[in-house]
Amino acid sequence: MGYRLVCIDMDGTLLNSCKQISKTTKASLLKAHQREVQIVITTGRVYIDAAYYASQIGLRSPIIASNGAYIRDQQSQQLIYQSLLHEKLALRILDICKRYHVSPNFHTPQQEYYGGIYLAIRWLVFCFRNWITGNKSSVKRKYVPNYRQWRRVFAKEQDRMIKCIIIHFNKEKLAKIRNELSRIAELEVVSSASNNIEVNYKGTSKGKGVEILARHYGIPREEIIAIGDNENDLSMIEYAGLGVAMGNALDFVKEKADYITDTNDNDGVAKVIDKFVLNS
Repeated sequence: MGYRLVCIDMDGTLLNSCKQISKTTKASLLKAHQREVQIVITTGRVYIDAAYYASQIGLRSPIIASNGAYIRDQQSQQLIYQSLLHEKLALRILDICKRYHVSPNFHTPQQEYYGGIYLAIRWLVFCFRNWITGNKSSVKRKYVPNYRQWRRVFAKEQDRMIKCIIIHFNKEKLAKIRNELSRIAELEVVSSASNNIEVNYKGTSKGKGVEILARHYGIPREEIIAIGDNENDLSMIEYAGLGVAMGNALDFVKEKADYITDTNDNDGVAKVIDKFVLNS
């Protein structure tokens, strides 16, 4: 049996600690891609950001973005799947954040809207780092200063809003927010780091996204590899025929994986590709 679809998380997996893809990893992925293996970046980030990194490798495979909420074929630009956070649901999320004095961050496939001074500074630092490293990702980012402006954003983007991420370093406050959000039947709530909550429409996940894409191409789950490191990767690791946890993955992710590779700073992804795709 040969693997025909490899789904790879970005942060903590494909990207090293410097948020870059190593030359070794690029070379292994490109070799597999040239053998007509679908190498699919599967990320919580927005589509346009993931597409930038795919272009750095030379990949033309589809992309699963925003935790499975948005799947697009890069070559044909066909939208394969989209899961929306509708306007009223986005407002409910905003109201919960407002009660805890926390500023959310809402995403469309091409744009990120954020509130709060902390996030404004964070994105300035992020953009400066990208400029230093040569990252020319064309993600648009816009600061939303107040509730009235958020209502306008939700009305304008009602057919494009696909994800919310809440970032805060007070873990107790985050836990309370997560508990409230989890009680809303229409929401799917996960995390990709200790300081965040990621929110999509119910039933949206990386695992579901992999399943949808595999069905689109007629690829059985036994011929799929999924590689990740965090909670939001767990669904695809469990779905794939070969679920791989990074060496730097959380312990409960490692427990669910079929195989544990090296860390993201030691070419863990390349080692999986070499072992199970190129040398099998």
